[in-house]
Amino acid sequence: MDQLALLLVLLLGAVVTVPLGERLKLPAPVLMTIGGIVMALLPFVPNVSIEPELILPLVLPPLLYASVQRTSWRQFTANVRPIFLLAVALVFVTTAAVAAVANSIVPGLPLGAAVALGALVAPPDPVAATAVAGSLGLPRRLVSILEGEGLFNDVTAIVLYHVAIAAVVSGSFSWASAAGELVLSAVVAVAVGLALGWAANKLMSLLGDPTLQIGLTLLVPFVGYVLAEEFGGSGVLAVLTVALFLAEHTMDADDVQGRLAGATFWEIVDTLVTGVAFGLIGLELHHVFGTATGHETHMFGWAAVVVGVVVGVRLLWLLPATWLAKRLHHKRDYDEDIPTSWRETIIMWWAGMRGVASVALALAIPLKTDDGSPFPDRDEIVFIAFAVIMTTLVFQGLTLPWLVRKLGVRADTDVERVLARDLAIRAAKAAKRRLKEIQDVEELPEEVMEQLHRRAFDVGAKISPDMVDEERREAYAKRVERIRAVQRIQREMMSAARHEVLSARSEPGADPEVVDRVLRQLDVRSLR
Repeated sequence: MDQLALLLVLLLGAVVTVPLGERLKLPAPVLMTIGGIVMALLPFVPNVSIEPELILPLVLPPLLYASVQRTSWRQFTANVRPIFLLAVALVFVTTAAVAAVANSIVPGLPLGAAVALGALVAPPDPVAATAVAGSLGLPRRLVSILEGEGLFNDVTAIVLYHVAIAAVVSGSFSWASAAGELVLSAVVAVAVGLALGWAANKLMSLLGDPTLQIGLTLLVPFVGYVLAEEFGGSGVLAVLTVALFLAEHTMDADDVQGRLAGATFWEIVDTLVTGVAFGLIGLELHHVFGTATGHETHMFGWAAVVVGVVVGVRLLWLLPATWLAKRLHHKRDYDEDIPTSWRETIIMWWAGMRGVASVALALAIPLKTDDGSPFPDRDEIVFIAFAVIMTTLVFQGLTLPWLVRKLGVRADTDVERVLARDLAIRAAKAAKRRLKEIQDVEELPEEVMEQLHRRAFDVGAKISPDMVDEERREAYAKRVERIRAVQRIQREMMSAARHEVLSARSEPGADPEVVDRVLRQLDVRSLR
């Protein structure tokens, strides 16, 4: 089996593990990692061969961009304080603790290399956490915290990682220059992200066609990452900035087809890249554990200590940090997403799984320094990093559902129902206002107006049936039943039409381009 065949197998696995995970009630990333481990044990499966400098630019931009699609600028600004407490500060604390411990227990490990190890195991993975948490029926507030934490701790950790790696590779380090580099990296990244976001937004309006617009969104995160890195900025922060900018400025309420197609496209990209990345975790274990041959006891002992530090520091930090966040929240009454009980804090702690970012950073460690010597203790660092990833991802990922059930943490469906009801009322009122405006300038038959008024009411009732009283709800239910019967017949009619047009493709003299154009028109009409 060559590298291309291995990649295709990983892509297939990424697709298959999603429904398999739903059936087995297990997270797809965990299943994909276990699948990679099994593949690594097979003699005909080759070792993964990827250049270290290509790992981050290929894996992180699409994953970060896809993750931002599930959040918003308002959610970020409302949660600045929790994000700082739970993400930025925690990454610094975890990095410092791991670096201090690793530097003291691993003989000959330079401080810069220890800081690199701390930085790459510090950030919990947003993909793994939300993939697991999203399927457990947790409060949306808690999932939002995990998403926000995951996005911004990646940025913080990767900037720290680059500073530490640069210090080891160059052989020199200065706290003043490191702090200046951190600030400069952030400023350049934000500037690149905003400029690229503005340019991409203008270009999208010129392109018009949804297919071309979606193609542009695929290029944007890679361009943002590479440009920021070229100018000395943080590539991940640039991707985060441009993604937030485009999420706020390119949302067209009437672009139904583009929105549906774009959401589907990025779900596919997210699923495939995530699956491949977690499959690589399992595949790399065979090579990584091979580096421990001859001194397994020492390596496993070091790894166990670092795992304990990573997991323990997160708990010791979250308990006072969430208490402080709640105190400030009640005092100032900010609209923030924070844990509301010790049970939710425990779930947040156990959901701190390491994953794609840590793998990418570990594999991206250079092989040599500037003077040509091997990177100090690279094998030990990668081994310890993978031990942390496997322990948190597999063990915590498999036990998190049990912990959620044991603590009884569940989504607040009443709050979600009230929000959906309020939005349904607003949607119905907006439809009625627009109908009245049209009625004032256009003369329409009475039966048409009656039908339109009914449809304006149905806009809200379809979203939230709770918004209407019992009598009107029953009338609406009967009307929906009639509409569904009509829609069912219409679907069968349109299906017959599509089958007939599609069969023309195999007829002599039929132009496939014309057939496809007609079929697309039928598809769009069926969608509507």
